[in-house]
Amino acid sequence: MVHILLQVLILVVGFVLLIKGADWFVEGAAGIADKFGIPQIVIGLTIVAMGTSAPEAAVSITSSINGSAGIAIGNVVGSNIMNVLIILGITAIIVAVPVKQNTFRIEIPFLILVSILLPVLGLDGKITFTDGIILWAAFIIYFIYLIVMAKNGKSEVEGEEIDGSKPWWKLILLVIIGGVMIIFGSNFTVDSASEIAKVFGVSDALIGLTIVAFGTSLPELVTSVIAARKGSTDIAIGNIVGSNIFNYLFVIGTTALIAPVGFASKFCIDAIVAIAAAVLLWVCVAHKRKLTRIGGVIMILCYAGYFAYLIVNI
Repeated sequence: MVHILLQVLILVVGFVLLIKGADWFVEGAAGIADKFGIPQIVIGLTIVAMGTSAPEAAVSITSSINGSAGIAIGNVVGSNIMNVLIILGITAIIVAVPVKQNTFRIEIPFLILVSILLPVLGLDGKITFTDGIILWAAFIIYFIYLIVMAKNGKSEVEGEEIDGSKPWWKLILLVIIGGVMIIFGSNFTVDSASEIAKVFGVSDALIGLTIVAFGTSLPELVTSVIAARKGSTDIAIGNIVGSNIFNYLFVIGTTALIAPVGFASKFCIDAIVAIAAAVLLWVCVAHKRKLTRIGGVIMILCYAGYFAYLIVNI
């Protein structure tokens, strides 16, 4: 019992390190970029986007290197399912979320395509180095699209409000400390989650799809709910969609370039759920270009059904 409580404590500490570390890393890196005169929109599309996905990237890469492939894939797929069904569901219940035209016509369909791409690449049982190159190529295409949209003033990805008053040494210190916290946080999270899974006889897949996925999705959850409460809902869906695309292409792509990532057949159902979640989002916003409270309730209920499936079958 003491061992379990200790592992849960380590897991919580790991989440805190991941979230706060990503926050400090983004703040420091964005501040440095701002001092070089890089436009805030570009900072938002690159450093901030990578920072919010840093927990997923750190956990997936660490777990892959450590041989816990179930956590690597489960973390990303689980996070993406949770981002759409839980985070957007909760946000929509708080307040209806408008969707911009290019998000509905281009970004959500692109998310559906990359959601399909992952299980297709994993048909041979693993995501290989070559698959990583394919995912990175798709990521570069998406990144170019974002830059073009930003220059045309059509992108809903906004830059962070950056405090340029901090001195160089503080910004560099934030980057270093934030990076170290992310590394240690990912190690704590993966190790403790694996230990908990072993004690209870639960698979890495279930841990990755639920506990680890929720922990690494906390930054998106907090950001979306706060944005909704403040009335800044017009970019909420665009940001979640962008985060999910980033997770599939950059996180899994980078992980595969470092070490092959096992894609067990049991992940096929989860991958299908991720595809269905993206399609459901598109359907829910198709009529009024808005995710309503009814849509949010449907999403929460769908996740409840998926969670029940996980408990029974994994």
